[in-house]
Amino acid sequence: MHRPITLIALIAVVASLIAIAATPASAALPRDFVGLVTEDTLSAPSDYRRAQFADQASIGVQLLRQTFDWSKIEVSPGTYDFDIYDAFVGDAARAGLSILPIVFRAPPFRGGGSSTLAYPPTKYADLGDFGAVLVRRYGPNGTFWSENPDVPKLPIRTWQIWNEPNLKAYWPRGPNPKQYTALLKAAVKPIKAADRGAQIVTAGMPESRIGVALKKFIPGMYKAGAKKWFDVLAINPYGHTAGAVVANLARTRKLMKQFHDSAPIWGTEIGWSDVGPPGPQRVGSQGQATQVSNLVKLLDRSRRRLKLRGFVYFGWRDGQPYNGKDFWGLHTGLLNIEGQPKPAYSALQQALAALR
Repeated sequence: MHRPITLIALIAVVASLIAIAATPASAALPRDFVGLVTEDTLSAPSDYRRAQFADQASIGVQLLRQTFDWSKIEVSPGTYDFDIYDAFVGDAARAGLSILPIVFRAPPFRGGGSSTLAYPPTKYADLGDFGAVLVRRYGPNGTFWSENPDVPKLPIRTWQIWNEPNLKAYWPRGPNPKQYTALLKAAVKPIKAADRGAQIVTAGMPESRIGVALKKFIPGMYKAGAKKWFDVLAINPYGHTAGAVVANLARTRKLMKQFHDSAPIWGTEIGWSDVGPPGPQRVGSQGQATQVSNLVKLLDRSRRRLKLRGFVYFGWRDGQPYNGKDFWGLHTGLLNIEGQPKPAYSALQQALAALR
């Protein structure tokens, strides 16, 4: 009886090895699958930023999603101040962290206004031109890399066009999928002319009671021809639980299938608060840790089925209330306001170690 059992075991091992070898490359995790928002580091002293980036990389973070604020970079027509972003990009590259920039917030002289609301540019083509400027600075042939040969070259190849256009705060004249699609279209040609291999990512769109529902906004984009103008569709799939996040992604995949689109999905903002104002995202300290841990497991389990490009946790460190206002999004950090790790920090660290 021992010899047949041994033979069966050997056959099983060989079969499993063959299956592994036959697994398509697309089934492997993208090198930048795990992302993070770390706004506290953008304008911080370099020593602080480098220490945070090293910590983030050590726990398994691979990508940083960062607003590239057009209104702060183009300081006057045709004049650009890259200093803050040069430092950010350089320190990220030193830590081996990729960047997903959000091309966002037009300056006043491009129609952006001067309020806290984020108006799109009067001429959509201006955003495409600005995107090309960024590619020529930070893309594969970017001047940043030639001017800084001591920095490990890690060019930016993915560009997210705007943020949450289905909310009035980010499309103040009223969210309009046709208009957003026109903005997306205007961005594609200049960016891809500067880098043929660049990937265009749609704005992250949330399912929110104060915005246009995704079941209306995303079909509106497809009906306006958006399928031709992006490589990855992004949503910000916040949910009370990790299961609800996956359900939001699955609903989006179902919408995409209705329009015969097999493009990847990117969950570009996901998070839970431990304290702060009450709401569906406030789940307590241990609840935050539990949801973060569950999130990694569930996304890994469903990533092939959903064709998931990656996810971005929001965010690294809690923020201070501003303009006298507090909200749950200031309390989603893996670190508290003093910079001390919460239970969610260890939960993410352990979950990513298991993922690797």
